[in-house]
Amino acid sequence: MKKLFNILLIAVIVGFSSCDDYLSVDKYLGDMLHQDTIFVRKDYTEQWLWNTYSYMNNKGAEITNKGQSAFIFASDDVFTCDWTMMISKYQNCEYSASQQQNEDRWGWLYEGIRKASQFIYNVDRCRELTSNEREDLRAQARFLRAYYYWMLIKQYGPVPLMPEQGMDISLPYNELALARNTYDECVDYISSEFAKAAQVLPATRPPAWLGQATRGAALAARAKVLLYAASPLYNGNTQLSGLKDDQGRVLISQEYSEEKWAKAAAAAKEVIDLGVYELLTIPPTSSTSPLPKGVPTAAYPFGCGNVDPFESYRQCFNGATTASNNPELILTRQRYSGYDILDIVKHAVPKADLGGWNTVCVSQKQADAYLMCDGKSITSPSTDYPYQYPNKGFTTSASEYPHMPAQVNLMYANREPRFYASVAFNGSVWENLSTTESGKKNLQEFYYKGSNNGKTLSEPDFYIRTGLGLKKYYNPDDSWNTGGSRIYRVEPTIRYADVLLWYAEALNELTSGKTYNITNYGEFGTIEVKREVGSIEDASKTGLRYAFSRVRFRAGLPDLTDAVYNDPNQFRTALKRERQVELFAEACRYFDLRRWKDAPEEEAKPVMGCNVDMMNTDEQRGAFYYPPKAADIPKVWLAKMYLWPLPTGELKRNAKLTQNPGW
Repeated sequence: MKKLFNILLIAVIVGFSSCDDYLSVDKYLGDMLHQDTIFVRKDYTEQWLWNTYSYMNNKGAEITNKGQSAFIFASDDVFTCDWTMMISKYQNCEYSASQQQNEDRWGWLYEGIRKASQFIYNVDRCRELTSNEREDLRAQARFLRAYYYWMLIKQYGPVPLMPEQGMDISLPYNELALARNTYDECVDYISSEFAKAAQVLPATRPPAWLGQATRGAALAARAKVLLYAASPLYNGNTQLSGLKDDQGRVLISQEYSEEKWAKAAAAAKEVIDLGVYELLTIPPTSSTSPLPKGVPTAAYPFGCGNVDPFESYRQCFNGATTASNNPELILTRQRYSGYDILDIVKHAVPKADLGGWNTVCVSQKQADAYLMCDGKSITSPSTDYPYQYPNKGFTTSASEYPHMPAQVNLMYANREPRFYASVAFNGSVWENLSTTESGKKNLQEFYYKGSNNGKTLSEPDFYIRTGLGLKKYYNPDDSWNTGGSRIYRVEPTIRYADVLLWYAEALNELTSGKTYNITNYGEFGTIEVKREVGSIEDASKTGLRYAFSRVRFRAGLPDLTDAVYNDPNQFRTALKRERQVELFAEACRYFDLRRWKDAPEEEAKPVMGCNVDMMNTDEQRGAFYYPPKAADIPKVWLAKMYLWPLPTGELKRNAKLTQNPGW
């Protein structure tokens, strides 16, 4: 038998994996011999697809603790500091083609591609499924295959695309090798596959099928792929002219194309126009803090009224609002054993008293990115809501400032609600409500040297090296004490806030006065996009203000001024800050800084934080906070860190593969 489906091709080519199991040709011949049995029965056919979904987890997870992937901790915003400072290997570029740390997912994802392809070409054999059922399942497999390719190009840049019609396995091994496609070829294929899937997938699914692909998931993933393709790293980047295939073909476009931004904007607009998604908003209660001066009180989405900004943001991540009731979640991953979202929380929770690991810390840069509660920067606060340095003192009671107990430094007062939902400042309260242990609820925890959760000789690895911990994803009911329980939550892989910010970012990069008409995903019409400010009330949902203001109002902040909206440079700066805050600790920052080509400036700076060598004494307490001190987290930036190195094993198995520049 000379020709086999794409499946067997991937078994051989993506035998370019470091795992010996992927090289077992007998395994895949077995798969082929049993297809007549597997794809005849409905239950076996469905089980094959569920197994294909499994590659979204483990090595395929994106927002996960360091034991599975460390990209969430590998940028300039959040870090994990146990495992003998394993994360410093990422920050200090102590990884290589032969030492992939926890990011060696090449073979894992290609195996998922193999599974998806085999399903696509064989599902029609199952006559126990109706025609509509077969088409839905095929579209799900098409979505998964495209998503696995997306994860590959996000990490490695351009990769080989497997031929759709298989290839001759009687050829010599070296002729089975495939070269890398260009980045644009990868993007065209992936976006086309997402579009094909979206034409079949349903707009929604019942709660019992949470995590299965939908039309919105396919369109949102497509928009993200197109946004990255439009970004400076891949759009006319002459600095990557050295990235070539084995024949010397340059793999990154050397000519800038503004139309790529238009395509990204149109793709994001298609998600918005579905009318399925909205930002999660929680109504205010008697405990909701009043809106600050200068914040619009009109009802959301025209202002911040009728919303509790703190709970609206917090409940998007901590499970208090179930995933099936959260209109913001577009694509999710269910919890899996090991290194999931809950494991991040356990490592963030204080060790003493609460049973966590006390090792996830936040940088001073990230803390300083949060605005004041009236939308002003901490570098230019208003007189109504001043930013006070440590010599201004500490709170004396829990009634002085929202979200601030007594004995907390005033530099954390008057911040926007997302700060309190995301950052565990020194002296914050951990509720720990589900514990049955006496005296373990509503504990105020400090990071001063010598304190229970500060730097000590007895626990040299388990302390917050920046003096700022992580609160995002934490639920007040979470407890690792006796009798304690944890709230179920999912990975927020893609959410609507991200889509709105993609749309605004892409629109901003278009030349004012220039209009683009982009063919829609179904190829039966066009979408008009142009750079315009627009209005909050715009029924057509176009313009920068429509998208950006929604994110701001949900966060309890005022909208930007017309002057900022009208200036592409000012708006770009505001957009980047908004992404840094809104998408904090969602594995976005690492890739954002690279696709923007901001990494040489942002990633080269030392990690700053509080002085954790200061004790809770009258003489040292103030010096804990100011001036900021470089944390014990080595950090460098090298140009080769834009893209992850291809694994050595893959280069040895595939003679046509070429390595990324610098590796």
